[in-house]
Amino acid sequence: MMYRVLHTVVPPVAKAVWRPTVTGLEHVPRSGPVILASNHLSFVDSVVIPVVAPRKVVFLAKSDYFTGTGVKGALQRAWFEGLGMLPVDRDDTKAAIASLDTALEVLGRGEAFGIYPEGTRSRDGRLYRGRTGVAHLALTAGCPVVPVGLTGTEQIQPVGSTLPRLASVTVRFGPPIAVAGEYDGVPPGRARRDLTDRVMAAIGELSGQEQAGTYNERPTEA
Repeated sequence: MMYRVLHTVVPPVAKAVWRPTVTGLEHVPRSGPVILASNHLSFVDSVVIPVVAPRKVVFLAKSDYFTGTGVKGALQRAWFEGLGMLPVDRDDTKAAIASLDTALEVLGRGEAFGIYPEGTRSRDGRLYRGRTGVAHLALTAGCPVVPVGLTGTEQIQPVGSTLPRLASVTVRFGPPIAVAGEYDGVPPGRARRDLTDRVMAAIGELSGQEQAGTYNERPTEA
């Protein structure tokens, strides 16, 4: 109910304010399980993609956003739940495994799941090496991966800012990367690495970012 209410209001307002340039919507399947794998530049990426996507996209969000108290906590929780986000405890040592299980449940229901293969947002604008969780999900669920390239979202809410700003945003959806039958007989580790690299190469073509060549680590103060 909350999702339907917010999605009726938020996308038109957001599009009117930021006027995002969106291409490739035809590449997003309108039904069935699919993974939307994107580069990650800002906290607002998880709002921008659901706003412009032609279907509901589920993202994971820090559990802290769902545990606030009082009126502010209730409104914040309603906002994130209304956007279709699910809580995950990033400080739990088992959080990575739990998040993959949650993602598979979402895909098992035939829904769209959004993920950032870099693991955390890029602080310097470069595209970092992808972690293989995205490939594990795609190969386990047998679903396609739609690469997404974002540009400009880091200007909406730069790191350290509390209020959003006006900025020119572009969202590019690329052709789906199918996995069904692609890796039959390939060792699992090699399949996950190869598929992840394919996804990141497609994201890089869409975003135009410089390749970092290394993994991105979450800052200790985040």
